[in-house]
Amino acid sequence: MSTLPKADIVLSSDAIFTGLSDEPFNGSIAIKDKYIVAVGSQEEIKAYIGPGTKVYEFGDQLIMPGFQDFHIHLFLGSLAEESVSLKTAKSENEAAEMVKKFADTRPNDQWIFGFEWYHIYWDNKKLPHRSSLDRLIPDRPVLLLNAECHGAWLNSKALETLGIDKNTPSPPYGEIVKDEHGHPTGFLYETAMKLAEKAFHSIPKARKASLLQSFLDKAARLGITTVSDMLPLPGLELGDLDLYKAFEQQNRLTARIQFLSILDGNLERPKYLRETFNSDKLKFSGLKQFLDGVPIAYTAYLVDPYNDRKDSKGDTLIPKDVVKDWVVKADAEGFRIRLHACGDGAVRLGLDCFEKARKINGARDSRHTIEHIEVIHPDDIDRFSELGVIASMQPEHLAAAETFSDNPYLSRLGKDRETFTWSIKTLQQRGATMAFGSDFPVVDLNPMIEIYRAVTRVFNDGEPEGGWNPEEKISLAEALRNYTSGSAYGGFREKELGTLEEGKLADVIVLDRNLFNVPAKEIRDAAVLMTIMDGKVVFESSKESASIK
Repeated sequence: MSTLPKADIVLSSDAIFTGLSDEPFNGSIAIKDKYIVAVGSQEEIKAYIGPGTKVYEFGDQLIMPGFQDFHIHLFLGSLAEESVSLKTAKSENEAAEMVKKFADTRPNDQWIFGFEWYHIYWDNKKLPHRSSLDRLIPDRPVLLLNAECHGAWLNSKALETLGIDKNTPSPPYGEIVKDEHGHPTGFLYETAMKLAEKAFHSIPKARKASLLQSFLDKAARLGITTVSDMLPLPGLELGDLDLYKAFEQQNRLTARIQFLSILDGNLERPKYLRETFNSDKLKFSGLKQFLDGVPIAYTAYLVDPYNDRKDSKGDTLIPKDVVKDWVVKADAEGFRIRLHACGDGAVRLGLDCFEKARKINGARDSRHTIEHIEVIHPDDIDRFSELGVIASMQPEHLAAAETFSDNPYLSRLGKDRETFTWSIKTLQQRGATMAFGSDFPVVDLNPMIEIYRAVTRVFNDGEPEGGWNPEEKISLAEALRNYTSGSAYGGFREKELGTLEEGKLADVIVLDRNLFNVPAKEIRDAAVLMTIMDGKVVFESSKESASIK
């Protein structure tokens, strides 16, 4: 008779959500080394407990798979956490004053960074000018990314440091905004942000390491055990793969990083990345490109004109034939591709790209992905399942304003298209595989925010009653699966991760409450008590949470 292995850790609770059914059950999980060795009743798991086993009993607190954030910008988000947030500014001058106040607290920083300003919500709704920053900070370079991370506001010192002047041409698919005399105003749009790459490269290696460690600590506190790091932004890539590798070699990666590089027609570097980064914890995951911007700024590409700007449908960032050619060639080389598409026109273009690749190269398990899908044309809904395309969505984006009455999508898209905004439930019902993420730092990293929004579809003022497009609300179990097994499938890792099953890697978290047993409004308040990644406890709350034997 064989002897069962003795576990390193056993977790017990009245509420274990494995992801394999819609309800949690009363039981235990046994973990040895980096694997789950058994899931069952508390009586069944007793046989795995030995003298060296650490046993935790969590009462009615929820045990579940670790969260997998399918869409973040790791370096950018980490930098944003240490920079000035301009989210609350109501005017250009107020934002500039906030930057000045922050800059005075960081006298040794070579560059002053800021995030989250949005002229759409300012009193005059006009793009800012370098002069308002120059008045307060004339002698240090300043770079401020807007809320959507598709544009940057700079002062004159930054323009000078970067060598941007009236003779600098705008790059393809981007713009250096200039005044009537041809002088840069201080705003770089889309791929023109590449001209500011030097600012990010100037950050010392030691600070980058500190930023990465801060991110990993935050991810562990939030129960995030895997992330998809979108290195590409419009025109540039931000991240440090050598640093990621060094952390892995030092056994400091407490979250698995699956990263994406730029889709731009050049496949030599992606081939190198695919061969070089292919471990359990650090893995190249494919190529990414932007098809459009966002509806709020009229830069999303729509099938029909904007409701409140009848002369515009927006446009693609890259000519349609060019991006189709890039997708076909990358698909032929076996790469997975993820396309940013917020408008229904861009979503259709992305699906057209994948359909063309399939026709030319043949069908395969590519798991190509459309990112965001803020609005979709009803004719394109079934194409996700037909083409095997993953819908990668971030539900928090639907609450674009603090109050529902200020929801800009109502005016941008109009009544007919409003029905097809964030069509999460419809896409799922029609067979699309869904993966959830945050788009950190555009939205905070906390998965509870996304889950709450997907389940309720209300804004922060609790409106509209019953939720915006309530037929698109999904169940708690569906939302949790989209943030765990859905993302695992999206990363080609469903055999190793995403559910609590014998033989899978032990990425397990414990929440401070049973989400299935509390009002939906409490979901946002839920906190993580313990995070286990690769069988090791990487975060444990100091608050009393479990009886330990």
